[in-house]
Order: sequence, then structure tokens, then C-alpha cells
Amino acid sequence: MLDVVGTELTEADIARLTHPSTGGVILFARNFTSREQVTELVNTIHDVRNPPLPIAVDQEGGRVQRFREGFTRLPAARSILSYANNDIAQAANYARELGWLMASELRTVGVDFSFAPVLDLNYGMSVVIGDRAFGDTPDQVDSIASAWMLGARDAGMISVGKHFPGHGAVVADSHLALPIDERDKETLFKQDMQPFAKLIDQGLEGIMPAHVIYSQIDKDLAGFSFFWLQTVLRGELGFDGVIFSDDLSMKATDDTGDYPSRANAALSAGCDMVLVCNNPEAAEEVIIALEEYANPTASERCARLLGRASVSWDKLQTQDRWQKASQLAAAICAIQD
Repeated sequence: MLDVVGTELTEADIARLTHPSTGGVILFARNFTSREQVTELVNTIHDVRNPPLPIAVDQEGGRVQRFREGFTRLPAARSILSYANNDIAQAANYARELGWLMASELRTVGVDFSFAPVLDLNYGMSVVIGDRAFGDTPDQVDSIASAWMLGARDAGMISVGKHFPGHGAVVADSHLALPIDERDKETLFKQDMQPFAKLIDQGLEGIMPAHVIYSQIDKDLAGFSFFWLQTVLRGELGFDGVIFSDDLSMKATDDTGDYPSRANAALSAGCDMVLVCNNPEAAEEVIIALEEYANPTASERCARLLGRASVSWDKLQTQDRWQKASQLAAAICAIQD
């Protein structure tokens, strides 16, 4: 999965998208100016290949919302529980409507899925996670996030839980450094992994592992670890959805080697799709290096990523559910501010 340069496809973009190693596209804020523009861009990307490439975006809410102007402003995940006065059941009700709202709006412009929900616990130490977490405890996160996932599913969209097995207990930001979590296996399994286990039981369609080393458990970054991806995620938790690497351009992956080495390490460990973002030259290196790579099982899983049928933006706005959900989002954002 790679990105594109701007608001329209260039010839270089098209060459990369038509390469058989390319399996999907992720959009960023730089690719968006309006609903109309991004709809045209998405349609153009979908037309490049048959079957179409799945298109993703990070549209969690709060500080991580790539499409803003013309879309409903979504609150940070942590604000939902606060708005519900720490009533988990009520927060779950709100989360389902917000998950549906996010997904239904993205589907009107043709985006297939968002890399969400965040399933990390907030331990009060990770700046990069922080208010992106639905709560501080496993019960809070798995209850609220599972409702959010069901809401997205109502709108015809799959969900991708991140960052397995849990990014919330490290200070370092893996975009900028190599985080090392020194907790033991028992603690991690009892705490951070519980939301992943619960959502997997409810049919979670995708998971993104953390660029974190859990030094008491395995020497490799989770996204490059056979233990975490195969022994634990596939074996112990029974996950059969798509495993995405986190962005191979992040600083935490530097010690793994050049970009083709990083891609091969992630795929060998068990990832179905690797992400190379914000570096077109690196993306080209990876797709060329993977020309001979084939994994029919991974391809079959990735075929499930495309969104289901959607309605137009104008029709969506007439729906009572959209009107109530957008009012809810505005009310939570007002408290959050």
C-alpha cells in the first residue's frame, strides 16, 4: 500500500498504481481539498485497476482526521467516555453512532476504509497515543471500540485495529524513535491485548501491529515478529483478517535495513500488506523488489477490504441517523474543546 503525491494523479502515480506489486492506496490531508475533489481522485484511482485497489485514510477523529472541510468534525476517542460521564455502556452507544458517521461519510466519496479504531490503552505516558485511546482500561477500550467497529460495519466499512499488541505503555513515538516496552508477557496479555482479543472474536477485519519491541518477550519489532504475528495473532487469538504493517518509513524500522529489506521482513513475519508512505522512491524500490512475491492467501484476505454499497452525500444528509450522529459529534467536540 502506497500513497499518491497530490490532489490529482500524476503519470508517476499511475505507473506505481498499475504495478502488480501495488495492493492499495492510502490518502493523506495533502490529497484533499474538498469532497468533490477527493471523490474524483478516488474514482480515478479505482478506475486504474480491475478489480479496483482498496483506498484507505486515517480518519479516527480528534487530531487524526485527514478529511476535514465538508466532513463532520469527529471527536477524539477519549472524549466519548468523558461525554458519557464514564458510563461505559452509554459511551458504547455513542461510539457506534460515531463509527457509523465516520464510515458513512467516507463511503460517500468512495474511500473503502479507515485505519481505525485505536485499541491501545491510555497509560498517560504516550504522547502519540494519548486521547486517541478510547480509555485507560481493557474494559473501557474493548467495549467502546467494539461498538465503534459495529457502527462502521453498519455503513459498509471494515475496521483495522491498531497498534497490536499495544502501544500505550511506551513514551517514545515510533515515527521518530524506537520504542521498547519492557513489560512481561503476562502483564501485556492481561491488559493491552484484551481489546484485540475481544474485537477479533467479533469479526475484526484488519489489524496493524506496533513498531515497538517488547524486549522481555521477543527481540523483533512486533510488525517484523513471527512470534507476535503468527504464534500469537494467528495461532492463539485465531485472527484471520488482514495484517497491515505500519508505515515502513517510520524511524523505528531503520535498523531493519533498506526499504526492500523492511518489506520482506514484514511479509516473512506474517504481514499481508506493507505500507510505504511519504517516500515515492522507497515505494518504487519496494514494488520492484516484490515483483516475484506471491501469497494467494494474503491476496484473498485483501480482496475483502473494499467497501460495500453507499449512498450519495445529499441522500446521507437526509437520514435521521446522520443528523443525530452529526449533532452528537458536535456536542462532544464542544465539550472536548
